[in-house]
Amino acid sequence: MSLRRIDFRTAGESHGRGLVALLEGIPAGLSLEMERDVDPELKRRQGGYGRGRRMKIESDRAELISGVRLGETLGSPLSMVIWNRDWKNWTTAMSHLPPDPDENPKALRPMYLPRPGHADLVGVLKHDRRDTRDILERASARETAARVACGAVAKRLLSELGVKIGSFVRSIGDVAAADPEPIPEELNAVADGSPVRALDDEAGQRMMSAIDRAKEEGDTLGGIFEVVATGLPVGLGSHVSWDRKLDGRLAGAVMSIQAIKGVEVGLGFEGARRPGSRVHDAIVREDESTRSGGFVRSTNGAGGLEGGVTTGAPLVVRGAMKPISTLMKNRLPSVDLRTGEADAAATERSDVCAVPAAAVVGEAMVALVLADAVMEKFGGDSLSELRRNFEEYLAYLAGRGYGER
Repeated sequence: MSLRRIDFRTAGESHGRGLVALLEGIPAGLSLEMERDVDPELKRRQGGYGRGRRMKIESDRAELISGVRLGETLGSPLSMVIWNRDWKNWTTAMSHLPPDPDENPKALRPMYLPRPGHADLVGVLKHDRRDTRDILERASARETAARVACGAVAKRLLSELGVKIGSFVRSIGDVAAADPEPIPEELNAVADGSPVRALDDEAGQRMMSAIDRAKEEGDTLGGIFEVVATGLPVGLGSHVSWDRKLDGRLAGAVMSIQAIKGVEVGLGFEGARRPGSRVHDAIVREDESTRSGGFVRSTNGAGGLEGGVTTGAPLVVRGAMKPISTLMKNRLPSVDLRTGEADAAATERSDVCAVPAAAVVGEAMVALVLADAVMEKFGGDSLSELRRNFEEYLAYLAGRGYGER
């Protein structure tokens, strides 16, 4: 049984009728409107230079099924549906009914040439299937639209406590942007103005040129994105058990995004190359720092987490996305699952680069973990109760005092 206070599940296939999102644990009394709070996040996920033709077909909107009445959450599970507009072109291939024996087999759009780097082969072996479409439809990153819908609600809840979450792209392929100094306060407003969600305009242009070259060559590109959460109080998470450490929970959530192969918090791997004197963050007294107990850090190499617990500094999480596994040219060697003969891997309509979109998904996953940690720490069946508990904790931090107790 899950111990998470806020939990979610998704269902649906890439070319099925739609995606379903089920979100539990949101307290009652949160003002929530799909067009204002959820649909804009879905639109952000669909953007970014390097996306494929699918994004020209879909125009994602979330249809609310349960959990809200008269514009406010009820405390019961929220369920949402995102209908796939492309479903009309896949009704035969993705039908729930047994196939018509007289149907042209090509109409079922089978795929028997698994793509290296994809779930195709491991999935058919695990589930005893032969047609990789039985695997790839669910393994597709299309599923992340449902995650973003859930994450949008989590972001809405966190905003009530003054917590903001944004993201930007640090690199695409071998093109890296300069470190932003400082990170903009309205991070998404700035990042969303770039086709690749970069904060460095010159690097952004080079990123788009790299994507263009990859497209011409029939290749794909990955990259690194960064998610930043501000306004968090000290004390979320725990040091006492491995599965309650917030850095572990965040790493698992971000790593679960399709094609993510690495996660960093703060300095991450760079910290392993430095001496401790250039890694750890000096502690400074500052009474005005109400969300961090009157202490601040002169730097933030820890990325806002120490011992699995938030410090009150901005939370910094990065995800490394591998290149998408569908190659339009120079397809990698594979094996035909029908005959066992060597052949080139299959192609499927795909993106050249989806790092900007992955950053938005990263925001959603970070938001869901942080909302869970907030409910774990402060509890409350209603938003008003949660807010009272939260404000009482901030008052405790402000008046805690120092020296003997």
